[in-house]
Amino acid sequence: MRLHRWCGALLAGAGCLQAQPFYLPTANRDIFQPGGETRYFVGTTGRPWTSGTFGCVRSEGWQLHEGWDIRAVGRDRQGEPADEIRATADGVVRYVNDRPSLSNYGRFVILEHRVHGLEVYSIYAHLARFRPGLAVGQKVRAGEPLGRMGRTSNTTEGIAKERAHLHFELGLRISDRYAAWQRKHFPGQRNDHGEFNGRNFLGLDPLPIFRAQQQQGGRFDLVRVLQNQTPLCRVQVRATRFAWLRRYPQFVVDNPRARPEGVAGYEISLNYHGLPFKLVPLSAAELKSRARYHLLEVNAAEQQARPCGKLVTRSGNGWRLTATGERFLDLLTE
Repeated sequence: MRLHRWCGALLAGAGCLQAQPFYLPTANRDIFQPGGETRYFVGTTGRPWTSGTFGCVRSEGWQLHEGWDIRAVGRDRQGEPADEIRATADGVVRYVNDRPSLSNYGRFVILEHRVHGLEVYSIYAHLARFRPGLAVGQKVRAGEPLGRMGRTSNTTEGIAKERAHLHFELGLRISDRYAAWQRKHFPGQRNDHGEFNGRNFLGLDPLPIFRAQQQQGGRFDLVRVLQNQTPLCRVQVRATRFAWLRRYPQFVVDNPRARPEGVAGYEISLNYHGLPFKLVPLSAAELKSRARYHLLEVNAAEQQARPCGKLVTRSGNGWRLTATGERFLDLLTE
């Protein structure tokens, strides 16, 4: 399929004068129509459409939803969704799960992309079926078919026909040693997906990414969009060699003092669900604690507005990392 035939699904009214890295993964284009959100997102049972968006949108704000639940626009004679699912960007198939019983994502596929130097992943879940021959290692082009929308899942409740949707995620990979981290922190817990377990990815909100593409055109820069995060907290870590530094050097900023003295740790700015969007190398003299992790600062307003990451909590008149926060930093710096 030629790219220009699929470009209409990118952004309503944006045209295809300049190719962009990301394309909408289904034919549903209502996300950018005035008032179209109700036709684009599928909410959880008994909840409004907002519970199908990204962020702290479930369990009264305490549960993170790491993607979009995109509503079907086509149905077959049995009322099942008929929408074709397509690659959001040029990339490579990295993982295929064809056993719905192994995940609440049901049948899903993960693609790896290279966008503005960043290693980005996209996830397409609840598929009814894959396209014939889809396999790990295949290269795909933006807009290329991956399969058909469905409602597969291993959850007890299941997904009703009227709620059939594509669960779509964009994310960054945290660690190269996820399996070892899980064995340490959750001994005895099954890991059916190895390094491609969902816990090993940090979701990106697709909305500001697609909006930036629409507004900035050829000036769009994914790195700049992701650097524009509201910090939840800043934390110092006594670790100097971990996968995030190698995989995402674009988030590391220069510190002239650490250059001659040597790097003994990092100051990391995290957003509300843990995205490390700014890392400052520190010399030994700049580290404020001998502990592996030292919480420097918390944005109380951000924690109150978006508590679903559960990374920090009040402790007397101050703040501390939660067990969840420390486990996350263990995975990040593994």
